[in-house]
Amino acid sequence: MIKFVRNVGLWFAPARIRAEGSTPDYRFSLANERTFLAWLRTALALIGGGFAVDQFLPDLRWGWRVGLALALLAAGVLCSLRAVNHWVRCERAMRRGEDLPASRFPALLSIVVAVVALAMVVVVLLGWAG
Repeated sequence: MIKFVRNVGLWFAPARIRAEGSTPDYRFSLANERTFLAWLRTALALIGGGFAVDQFLPDLRWGWRVGLALALLAAGVLCSLRAVNHWVRCERAMRRGEDLPASRFPALLSIVVAVVALAMVVVVLLGWAG
């Protein structure tokens, strides 16, 4: 968590990142940026899914609807924040000639999405009004 907080300052200071180490091959920086954008697309899909559950399933019991929607929305928020943090960490590692940072976030996000999907299966099998 402390590293995350330290990296927040770098999100808005690209010149500080560029001052570290040497410039990597542009292909690696562009690949890092494409990965960042893929994470943002994932975040937007999760946020859209959260709004869709809330808006388009009015017959679903309130607790289920709000719980599923909030889980998807929270996953989208975390995914977008993690995307920029991971981009900064990877860019710094490439500039320093270090190994790219490992992350548990993909596993965590997968588990959250799987739990929400299983909850939706239960809701579908039991019916909307449950």
